[in-house]
Amino acid sequence: MYQEAIVSETTRQQGASSLDVSRETESSAEALLGSAASADESTPLAAEVLENVRRRIALETAQFPKPSRTRIVTVANQKGGVGKTTSTVNLAAALAHGGLNVLVIDADPQGNASTALGVDHRSGTPSIYEVLVEDLPIAEAIQTNPEFPALLCVPATLDLSGAEIELVNLVSRETRLRRALHRYLEHRRETGDPDLDYVLVDCPPSLGLLTVNAFTAGDEVLIPIQCEYYALEGLSQLIRTVELIRSHLNPTLRLSTILLTMYDARTNLARQVANEVREHFPAQTLETTIPRSVRISEAPSYGQTVISYEPTSSGALAYREAARELNMRASAEGGAE
Repeated sequence: MYQEAIVSETTRQQGASSLDVSRETESSAEALLGSAASADESTPLAAEVLENVRRRIALETAQFPKPSRTRIVTVANQKGGVGKTTSTVNLAAALAHGGLNVLVIDADPQGNASTALGVDHRSGTPSIYEVLVEDLPIAEAIQTNPEFPALLCVPATLDLSGAEIELVNLVSRETRLRRALHRYLEHRRETGDPDLDYVLVDCPPSLGLLTVNAFTAGDEVLIPIQCEYYALEGLSQLIRTVELIRSHLNPTLRLSTILLTMYDARTNLARQVANEVREHFPAQTLETTIPRSVRISEAPSYGQTVISYEPTSSGALAYREAARELNMRASAEGGAE
């Protein structure tokens, strides 16, 4: 009887705690709504602030439905400086913030995704290099992001810079990541861990064996495109590579998403590039665009994503909206619960 009373009281307290969190979220949304209703939109700055408040209200109440299966998304663009790693880590953080279980695999020898996610990637740390070259189980290289417990990372160390040469002589060199990842997903099921909802693979800015491994492991390709003059240069080559991988190594691979980054609505060039990309890839291009943002650039120096570093900034709101749109596409296609 005494034990039953304790269990009953614990359950009641947990329910009350959940209710308190729900009430706090509702009161926060109501407070934002009240401030938005009384705001003055007479100046451009005030209008921008008010628009951000409205976006925050919409995101506060947004639900991220879980996909019916793990979505493995390869984030790639052989052109450097387009926001590839930035998009990988911030989309992952936004998805985790929305209640989903996410794994980031840092397949770029620079290790910038590992830095932004605040995980250790000093030389000698178990990493994706050991997974690819030495058959280390992914479970032994996993680290948890300090800001979001549902966000996991397999880091990259400097050792990865020589992996392409070492992979050349290994058996099944193009499919080593796919086999390691499938073993890890099976391991989670066997141990009773919750299924991953998303795996995001950050690729190096090249089309070498590391990127080929990422393409072979993935089901989808997400391409970040910078809203600049040379944005579409090299895109055709990347798409041809995806087609080759689909023909010979991974028939399920498809280009699912294009994300426009570094968008500056004040310039005609940015609007022209965005319109051209949407004209050529209407089904794949997200409606959400990622603006140029100082906060997005600052966050990695603190070992954080912009989602945790400055959650009210325009950059954080944009990535949360992009993550919601990415996830809702799975729902629209019948791929979410």
